[in-house]
Amino acid sequence: MKKTIGIIGGISPASTIKYYEKIIDLYYKRNKDYYYPEIKIHSLDFQYFTDLENENRKKEYIEYISESINSLEKSGVDVMIMAANSPHSVFDIVSSKASVPMISIAEETVRNAVKHNMKKVLLTGIKYTMKSTFYAEIFEKNGIQLLVPSAQEQDEINSIIFDELVLNIITDKSRNRMLEIINNYTIDGVILGCTELPLLIQQEFCPVYVLDTMTLHVEAVLNHIQNNDSCSGS
Repeated sequence: MKKTIGIIGGISPASTIKYYEKIIDLYYKRNKDYYYPEIKIHSLDFQYFTDLENENRKKEYIEYISESINSLEKSGVDVMIMAANSPHSVFDIVSSKASVPMISIAEETVRNAVKHNMKKVLLTGIKYTMKSTFYAEIFEKNGIQLLVPSAQEQDEINSIIFDELVLNIITDKSRNRMLEIINNYTIDGVILGCTELPLLIQQEFCPVYVLDTMTLHVEAVLNHIQNNDSCSGS
């Protein structure tokens, strides 16, 4: 029986659109047919969601994500993903209460890093994600050192994401600045720890291996609905 994917989206709308496109594109590349998975999206209020992060209102944050999970569960989805990196700071809490499997973007990212024998990686993303510990914990547990950009660089990356990428503004200036930041570190790879960053940085531009978290996440959810046991769940 065909399985339905639930996406907690709107965080941001730009990346949610790319998630939908990526699921369809990768499905077709794998199967060469149009029996696309059914997809249900629950789009959150991006500004409210961001306010909860910036103001560290964790209880409301968890409740807001949980409400979205409940909505998707009631709609009959079989598996869920959160179309952003930052809410994975509370993944263990919210996924433990879900009645269907949830795929962790952080687990899929570290799995790929291990596969490529990485020892040191740089985490990029919004400031909330770069300042959180969930990536560091899972990477260090797997023997990989995780670095974060300097405070000034974090501000610059955060600005590129919120002032440009979430509005689908892509510039060579910002791409070059991101590459300068990446080149400041001796690393095996860089985590694009914001699902808008692949709009700006692709492997062809980058001197180190790119851990494209959105693509890894989508590959994992497709593995799940096609009964591939390589994916992770709650």
